[in-house]
Amino acid sequence: MEGLWIILSFYGLQIIAVIIFILLGVFIYDKRFKSRQGEKVPAGFEKTEEINIDPVTNEKIRVYYNSQTGERFYKKER
Repeated sequence: MEGLWIILSFYGLQIIAVIIFILLGVFIYDKRFKSRQGEKVPAGFEKTEEINIDPVTNEKIRVYYNSQTGERFYKKER
């Protein structure tokens, strides 16, 4: 009976760990991506010729670049 408890605990901990990693990944990715886009371009960012088109919504997204920090900012084109 003790062997069964060890096996169930082993697989149970793995399942819990996978669920935690998935939840952390979803929340961290969303915050990281959404913090780099918006309607108002921050100071120090320069407009580039790079435009991405979302294949689902057909929205154009312009890329802005900060040459001092190397950061990129994404703004929806109207």
